[in-house]
Amino acid sequence: MPKLKEVLRLHHEGGLSRRAIAASLDISRSTVTHVLTRAETAGVGWPLPSELEDESKLECTLYPAVTGRPRKIEEPDWSYVHQELRRKGVTLQLLWIEYKQEHQDGYQYSQFCEHYRQWKKKLDVSMHQQHRGGEKMFVDYTGQTASIIDRDTGEVREAQIS
Repeated sequence: MPKLKEVLRLHHEGGLSRRAIAASLDISRSTVTHVLTRAETAGVGWPLPSELEDESKLECTLYPAVTGRPRKIEEPDWSYVHQELRRKGVTLQLLWIEYKQEHQDGYQYSQFCEHYRQWKKKLDVSMHQQHRGGEKMFVDYTGQTASIIDRDTGEVREAQIS
């Protein structure tokens, strides 16, 4: 952030409020508060020490790089997930619950869905069919049916819902 020094200078030297600093630098008040909180946590005051005069060094002091080892998340078997989703009544949420029972440190639901969608994009799902118009009819059923009862006869018929 190129305005770190100005935020600190206006706060310490100018004695301006956070609202006034935000207005003069055309940034949000929350950004001003965030910078001042980070400076206080890092022990950076005003005037700046000579080693922090450079804006990039000041930024590195206020916003240190996150250290630590990234955790390894067990990747689900996406082909199994994809195959199971074809079964009647199976949802991504049910598959995620199964996944979380095996891998407590695994993906949360939103990331599970996002990674599945990314994996699914890589599949080649097109099928080229050649036919003459009017020669064939294609019907697409949704799978589950609903019972319809004829009021006059009491006959129960199953119907596809689309």
